[in-house]
Amino acid sequence: MSFSVEQVRADFPILNREVNGHPLAYLDSAASAQRPERVIEAEATFYRTGYAAVHRGIHTLSAQATAQMENVRVAAARFINARTPDEIVFVRGTTQGINLVANSWGNRHVEAGDNIIISEMEHHANIVPWQMLCQRTGAELRVIPLKPDGTLQLDVFPRLMDERTRLLAITQVSNVLGTENPLQQMIACARLAGVKVLVDGAQAIMHHTVDVQALDCDFYVFSSHKIYGPTGIGVLWAREEILQAMPPWEGGGSMIATVSLTQGTTYAPAPGRFEAGTPNTGGIIGFGAALEYVTQLGLDNIDAYETSLMRYALNALETVPELTLYGPQERRGTIAFNLGKHHAYDVGSFLDNYGIAVRTGHHCAMPVMAFYGVPAMCRASFAMYNTEEEVDRLVAGLIRIHRLLG
Repeated sequence: MSFSVEQVRADFPILNREVNGHPLAYLDSAASAQRPERVIEAEATFYRTGYAAVHRGIHTLSAQATAQMENVRVAAARFINARTPDEIVFVRGTTQGINLVANSWGNRHVEAGDNIIISEMEHHANIVPWQMLCQRTGAELRVIPLKPDGTLQLDVFPRLMDERTRLLAITQVSNVLGTENPLQQMIACARLAGVKVLVDGAQAIMHHTVDVQALDCDFYVFSSHKIYGPTGIGVLWAREEILQAMPPWEGGGSMIATVSLTQGTTYAPAPGRFEAGTPNTGGIIGFGAALEYVTQLGLDNIDAYETSLMRYALNALETVPELTLYGPQERRGTIAFNLGKHHAYDVGSFLDNYGIAVRTGHHCAMPVMAFYGVPAMCRASFAMYNTEEEVDRLVAGLIRIHRLLG
């Protein structure tokens, strides 16, 4: 089907509102994307007419809710080309997914003298869990450094690996710089050294097709709310043979096979053993509606439109005096910048007065801020519902702020 941004925008009710007397220009989708009406309605309908605890009873509502939830597991597996739905673990989001791997697979396979490799551009969610694992085990955390253009020093990466390297944990797309890392090349290099690979896909999953089998990684994590679904739900994918060998991390209901006060506990096979407690069933159903919506639009269509919009935005921003851009020319989704000597918070506040929503701060990537020697950046992030007219408003707003603040 052809892609029409006007038709897409009509599906998102929040885009009709005004902020501070101006039409909303929502340029913060990298933090959390807005939801189309069908996602909102799918979740609401479940709560209105079908709510029940899943995997808990034989009555009709429970059976139907369970079927709906498991259908989303199947849809998620299909969406990223997993071999089987049993490779899909529902988690609260990317952060919990990474922590699950660090605390389950990591505790079993990483020990003193081993090392884990990350990059300097990682989100805190793909730094802190590995730091904590290294502190527990006595392992070493090694870092692929950045270059000034916002790409990684890839020549350094092979030299960081040795026979004690256990894992490469790498973002697919930087949440600040928009850099898309050459994962095929990096994963092939890790494979040659026998190193497992975790990919943080939170900033990639909504922009183009992801095929975990083609990537040849071992773990892939992403969040529903980045791809137009509800918050509080995400996916950890792992190869079935790895997932089935991993010990549970959290204990409770659903993740058990048997429980005895005298004989101990045996655990359900994956993915069940990693889904302790009552799940966010409504969120999962909304997530399924989001996957269906994006699939119907076509990720190739979304990719082509967003690529064109990003090119337009980068060219338009060249007209803003004293604007510093951070990151490579070719990028996905985000543009990080600062305006002259003015603090990012001040610039973001002025833009908000004009109805333009951008992110300001360190973006949960303090090492990136340290690399560029700034306390904060502004970040405009683009989604399939953004327009060239909104880019023009951003540019006009920045020029106006430059004139006002000098």
